[in-house]
Amino acid sequence: MSFLFRDTRGPRLCPRGAVIAIGAFDGLHRGHQALIGRALARARELECEAVVLGFEPLPREFFGRGGPLLRLSTVREKVKLTHALGIDRLGLLRFNQTLASTTAEDFVRQVLVERLAAREVWIGPDFRFGQGRRGDVAMLRAMGAELGFSAEHIEPVLVDGERVSSTRVRTALLAGDHALARRLLGRNFAISGRVIHGQKLGRTLGYPTANLPLGERLPPVHGIYAVRVTGAGLRHWPSVASLGTRPTVNGRELLLEAHLFDFDGDLYGRRLRVDFVAKIRDEERFANLDDLTARMHLDAIEARRILSESTSTERELA
Repeated sequence: MSFLFRDTRGPRLCPRGAVIAIGAFDGLHRGHQALIGRALARARELECEAVVLGFEPLPREFFGRGGPLLRLSTVREKVKLTHALGIDRLGLLRFNQTLASTTAEDFVRQVLVERLAAREVWIGPDFRFGQGRRGDVAMLRAMGAELGFSAEHIEPVLVDGERVSSTRVRTALLAGDHALARRLLGRNFAISGRVIHGQKLGRTLGYPTANLPLGERLPPVHGIYAVRVTGAGLRHWPSVASLGTRPTVNGRELLLEAHLFDFDGDLYGRRLRVDFVAKIRDEERFANLDDLTARMHLDAIEARRILSESTSTERELA
């Protein structure tokens, strides 16, 4: 059985029927996890498939509302995180002009009923879908009564009395509040990638780094961080990382560089996950490499201190 599907049309994927959770799911925060958990539990009770249905690119990215979107998770990360929750299928529908102009009614008939044989549909608070965002839980219930499925929404998941949302996670990360972000996500915010060869400047300065390119991704973190690195046989390895453009050496593209404490090994070409534990400072331009090296030394000391004092409240995903 194929776990991931991208198309709205095609043969029926769930002959036994499906319980479907629909949303954007950027970051798979605790609200998303509650929604998916409810759908999964119901699917097991009904002995049918549990399906998570999202969109790539995200509708907000496609329409360009509010400028470039600071993504909490890439497609690859979303697939891995969702699979770890135990669902049967993940639909990341190609959000293009055709899908954007599809009416909510046609989406229900073509995707939920014909493609997935929906038995139950679950959505989060305030979720809307279809052309003009006309689809909501009331429409789903009305159409479900006609087409043979039920529809419900879950209550908001609250942290400190406020609803958990992707926007709130981004706001916390931009403010450097990783403790709050961790509570909203249920784990550390992380970025994954494959290590590439760099200029090897860090090695000459005494701080060799594993370099992870970000491509076109714009993350909601920027600066110097205490982090933990997992992958290539390592697990939660204490490290210090820089995410930025490296202004002191006239860098231009965003790059994530992680220095793994007390590690001596070849990581080129290996896939790593970098978990962000705490922000140390913003990125700076230094007058020369000596000043940069001196500050890197202080950053490393601070990162070691932070990581040595971190507690079991750091809930990390393997």
